[in-house]
Order: sequence, then structure tokens, then C-alpha cells
Amino acid sequence: MIEQENFGIQTVGQLFDYPFVKNKEQILPYEFAKAHQALPLEERDGVLLVAISDPLALEVLEEVRLLTGKEVADVIAPAELLETAIEQCYHQSEAATTQLFDSLRENASEGPLEDDGDGYDLLGQKSSDSPVVRMLNAILLEAIQQGASDIHFEPLEVTFSVRYRIDGVLQKRHSPPKEYQAQLLTRIKVMARLDIAEQRLPQDGRIKLNLGGRQIDFRVSTIPVVYGERIVLRILDKSNVLLGLDKIGMRAALLEKFKNLIKMSEGIVLVTGPTGSGKTTTLYSGLAEINSSHTNIMTVEDPVEYKLQGMAQIGVNPKINLTFSTGLRHILRQDPDVIMIGEIRDRETAEIAIQAALTGHLVLSTLHTNDAPSALTRLVDMGIEPYLLSSSVIGVLGQRLVRQICPKCKTSYEPTKAELENLGIKESVDSLYKGAGCPDCYNTGYKGRLGIYELMPMSSSLKRRLVDTADSASLQQAALEEGMQLLRQDGGYLVAQGLTTSAEVLRVTRSCEE
Repeated sequence: MIEQENFGIQTVGQLFDYPFVKNKEQILPYEFAKAHQALPLEERDGVLLVAISDPLALEVLEEVRLLTGKEVADVIAPAELLETAIEQCYHQSEAATTQLFDSLRENASEGPLEDDGDGYDLLGQKSSDSPVVRMLNAILLEAIQQGASDIHFEPLEVTFSVRYRIDGVLQKRHSPPKEYQAQLLTRIKVMARLDIAEQRLPQDGRIKLNLGGRQIDFRVSTIPVVYGERIVLRILDKSNVLLGLDKIGMRAALLEKFKNLIKMSEGIVLVTGPTGSGKTTTLYSGLAEINSSHTNIMTVEDPVEYKLQGMAQIGVNPKINLTFSTGLRHILRQDPDVIMIGEIRDRETAEIAIQAALTGHLVLSTLHTNDAPSALTRLVDMGIEPYLLSSSVIGVLGQRLVRQICPKCKTSYEPTKAELENLGIKESVDSLYKGAGCPDCYNTGYKGRLGIYELMPMSSSLKRRLVDTADSASLQQAALEEGMQLLRQDGGYLVAQGLTTSAEVLRVTRSCEE
């Protein structure tokens, strides 16, 4: 066997920096690379260097030699690292989807739809796949690669649009040939096991696919519109979810206060914010923090997006009358210590949650309000008596997600005095930062997101103020006097640190009254 030192590989960490062999699909098919954990790295003087995870897999090297007709040298890499490298190596390029649509537009044909294909691997492309299958696979794969949370398929009068929601902002990506619209949408409905004959009513479904070694779930929603059916896919990729309170971006002082709240034996902790502000991730992270073999944690969610170890999770199903209030009522008979409610939507759910908190349970839940003080006002508007809230609610966390400046195109500029005042930045700051736009961030100037937070623990004075008046402005003023920082002030700290922009913080906090 040829010695691997001839190739100059010193550490396994160089695996991702190595020049992968061009036209890799012609050298080793993806299915072979995945099944045998073998990845071609470089060819030099007729010798092919192949990374493998099993040092005793000599028959794999022999198969590679027979497939390629080349002498083979091996380098050993950890299985997890190699699996990730295979996935990245066989990913399509950013321009591949656009090129596919261009070629399909030139050779439009009404190819037959195949079976649902549920559970297949997106990287396992076959040349025999129909144009519709290849088109949808390319869209799904590209959206996952670019970190999209949602894919929007939108029929318009003369065009068909595909948009991705990346870091909370919709971005148009493609306009597939209009003649493929019906087939593409039908393909999605078949994979989600929806009724393809029903085009007049909204439908909901789910798709499960694989990408390399990990499973990706898609939540599918269809709705009839003027020019056809509009379909939105929510991408549920567990590998992109950072669970853990130390990973969601809370500052140390606020994090300590929040940990103290969720470690209480009884009471209600509310997390507030608009849709897509990371409330569920915060709740999951809180549950992961307090999860142990001595604690019985039960949840009621709509739907259960991520399965957590050691917890009993119930998915709401209105078709069989399993609502938040019904599930919560039965959970109380299961001897829980901690209860997580996906969202408090009505008075009945709120009343049962308060009853649970008053009888010795810790309850975590979410509300759709602009800031922390407004959560208490919303519950009063639902018909809950202020004295009950003052006895049960122990804290409210308001949050938003802001886009992070792309590190590869980050540039500095001199801020104006008004800009600093709007963000509540009192210290003198010579320069702030923004993203100029580059291919790595798809010319947006942003890549990734961070959380900004405001925490309102319910002190004795706040409880008295709540009983006297449920006005959110009055509650906010009382909380500010006790040291609460507003969302915009927390965002201003991130701006001063060069992590996000002033425009981004103002965008997500504009609805919050200061």
C-alpha cells in the first residue's frame, strides 16, 4: 500500500481544506461514498488519495481501485467528520439550481410524476429522475444549504416564484418555468400525502427526507389563491437548532436571572414576541436546562417541531378535539413537575395554566405580544383577573431576533449622534459596523441571527402595580425603575459590539413603545 505521507497530510483537520477531486460523481458515485464512508481527496501521479473511516476496510479501497482504475492511498478520518465532508463535497453549487431551471425551460416536457419518494436522500440524484423531481430536489437542497427556514412556492399571473426566508427575511431566488407549476405543486402534495384532487381547501402535511446522514423534516401548508395553489414549506432541521441557554445569546446578568426563574418550583414564566422570534427555541433551551431524571416535564405543542429526550410531548390535534386546554387538563393528572404550553391562545387555556401554577407546578408558555409588560395586559384582556396573575406569574421574557453582520464583508463607518441616541448608546463610540454584501451572504450583508431580550421578573412592587392597573405603559415604567433593560437597549449593546447594525435593531423593535 502506498504511504499517505507522500501526499503531505498532517492532520485530520486539513480534510475540509483539501482540494477535492473534480467531477467526483464520475469517480465515486454519492451512493458508494455514503455507504462505504469513502471520499476521494486528490489525485497525484496516477495515485488517488481516499479518506476512509475504517482502517481495516481494505475491501473498500480495492473496490475504489477497480472502479477508478487507479492506484489508491488512504488516510483515516473520524466517521462524523468524514460524513460531514461527504455531504459538503457532493452539495450542488449555488448556480446549479439556476442552470437546471434554464435547461428545463429550453427542454420543457410533461414528464410523468414518480412515487412519493418519502425518506429518500436529496444528495442521491439520479439522471433518470424526471425534470419535476430534479427541479424540486434542487430547490430543497439549495434552501437547506443557504440556511432557509421556509420555502414559498407562489403562483402569479404570468410567472411562478420561489422565495426563501433566510434569517427572517424573504428573498426571491428562482422563477421556474410556468408550465411546470402544476406538476411541481402536485409533486409536493404527493410527497406530503395530501389530497391532490382537492385544490379548493387549505391542507397541511409533512415530508421527511434525508440529507447525507441527517433527517430533514418539512411542514407543508397549501392554500388556494387566484392563480393556483400557494405552498409554503417550513424546514425543520435539528442540526441547525442550538438548544441550551448558553447558546441563545443572552447576556450573563440576564441569563442568571432567567435561570433562577425557570428553576422555581411553581409559577408561570412567559416568553413573548412575534411569530419567528425564537420563543420556542428559548423554551426548549430552558427545558433542557432543568431536565433531569428527578423531574417530570410534559409539553403541549402545535405542532411538536423537535423531539426532546426525557420529556413527554403532546401534539395538538383539533380534528379529534385535542386542544391546548384539553391536553393541559389531562396533563395535570399525569403528576407533572414542569408543564410547557406551546402558546396561550384563549381564556380557558390561561385559566388552567394559572390553576396549575397555583397548585405547585412550574408552567412555561408563550404569548404573541410586542414586549414583556404587554403580556400581562393581554391576559387581562382575555378575562383573567389581575390578582390571579400577580399570584401566579413570576417573570416575563420579551425577545426578538436580529440579523448578524456577515464577518466576511464587515466594514466600519462613523455613526451620527442621533443614531446612537436612538439605540440608547450613551458612551462615546467612534465607529459602528455594517455588511457591504458578498457572495458568502448572498449580497445581503448579514449572515446568521442573534437574540435580543428584555426580562421582567415580577417583584412585589410590580405585582401591586398590576393589581392597581393593568396598563402596559405603567407596568413598563415600574419595571424600568427596577432596572429592566428594553429590547432596543439590549440591541444597542450588540450594535456597539459590532455584531449587528442599528438599522436591524430599529427594524425589529419599531413596534415596541418606549
